[in-house]
Amino acid sequence: MGKEEGVKDTSVSLKPTNQCKTFLPMRVLQVFLMLVVLALGISVVSMHMIKYLKIQNLAPTTLISKSDEITTLESFIKPPSSVWHSMNDSELLWLASMEPRRYEYPFKRVPKMAFMFLTKGPLPFAPLWERFFKGHEGFYSIYVHTLPDYKSDFPSSSVFYRRQIPSQHVAWGEMSMCEAERRLLANALLDISNEWFVLLSEACIPLRGFDFIYSYVSKSRYSFMGSADEDGPYGRGRYSYAMGPEVQLSQWRKGSQWFEINRELALYIVEDIIYYHKFKEFCRPPCYVDEHYFPTMLSIRYSHLLAKRTLTWTDWSKGGPHPTTFGKSVITEMFLKMIQEGQSCLYNDQTSQVCYLFARKFDPSALEPLLKLSPKVLGF
Repeated sequence: MGKEEGVKDTSVSLKPTNQCKTFLPMRVLQVFLMLVVLALGISVVSMHMIKYLKIQNLAPTTLISKSDEITTLESFIKPPSSVWHSMNDSELLWLASMEPRRYEYPFKRVPKMAFMFLTKGPLPFAPLWERFFKGHEGFYSIYVHTLPDYKSDFPSSSVFYRRQIPSQHVAWGEMSMCEAERRLLANALLDISNEWFVLLSEACIPLRGFDFIYSYVSKSRYSFMGSADEDGPYGRGRYSYAMGPEVQLSQWRKGSQWFEINRELALYIVEDIIYYHKFKEFCRPPCYVDEHYFPTMLSIRYSHLLAKRTLTWTDWSKGGPHPTTFGKSVITEMFLKMIQEGQSCLYNDQTSQVCYLFARKFDPSALEPLLKLSPKVLGF
C-alpha cells in the first residue's frame, strides 16, 4: 500500500508541473496582448494631442480669444473695443475677408462711415475734424495709419484717441502704399456696422458738414473711385504686357488714390490675391501702383458700380508729381466756395454742381482761417 501510495504521490506531483508549463505561455500571451492594447491606446491619444496642439499653434491667439467670447449675437456684432491687435497682415486680411457682406441683417444696424486717415504721423487738421464729427456719434468710425514708430498723444476726449492701427512703413509710389490702404480697409471691415469707407490724408479737409456728406454718400448708387482709360505715357504707357492674361491693355485704368467705396468693394479689395501679385511685381515706378491697382481691378469686375470719379478735390494745374499745397494766405470764403461749387459732374446719373466733399492738399498753417470760416462756409 505504501508503494502504491508512493506511486500515487509521484503521479499527483507531476500534474501541476505540466499545468505550469501550459499556464506560463498563456500568461505571457495575455501580458503581451495587454501591452499591445495599451500601446495602441497611447498612440491614438498622442495623435489627437499632436493634432490639437498643432491647431493651437497655428491659430492666432487673438482669434482664439475672440471666438471664446462669441456666445451671443450681440457679442459677435459688437465692434472691437480697440483697433490695436497682434495680427499680422495675412491674418488680418484673412479675417476681414470673412466679415458679413449681406444687404439684410437679423438685427438693427445703423450703417456707419469709416474715415481712414493715411498719414506719416500728426494730424494737423484734427481740431477741424473734431468739430466736423461732433454730435454724430454712432454714425462714423475712425482709423489712422501712421509710420510704425509714431505714437499719437490725443487726449481721451478726442475722437482720434486710440484709433491708431498697427502699421508698417510706406513708400510713395510703391505697393506698400496700397498695402497700407488694404490694412486700413481690413481693420475697418472688422466693424460690421461700417458700410462706406473713405480714404483721406493728413492734408485733407471736409468741404461740407457731416449730415450732408453722410446723405450724399449713403444715397449714391455708385462708389467713388476714379477709373479712366487714359492714353499716353501716364496712362496706358505704364502698362506692362506681363500683366496678362489677368489684366489686358484695354482694361488698364488710372484714378485718384483717394476714394470712397462701399462694403462690397472693400471686401473684394482685401480678399484679392491674383491682382495684388501682378501689380506688386509688374507695376513699379514710373508705374505708380496706387494710381492703377484699385481702379483697374474694380473696373474689371465692378465697373457698373463705380462713379469713375473721386470725391476729393485736388489741384494739379501746375503739373509735376505732386499737387498744389495751399497755405494760410489763400484760405478765403471765395476760395472755398469755388471748390464747393465750381465744377459740374454726374450724381446718380444726373448733372450736379456738388462734386467734391473733401479737398487737399493743405498746409498746417491753413488751420486757423479754416476754423474761422467753417461755421459759415463749411457748415460746421
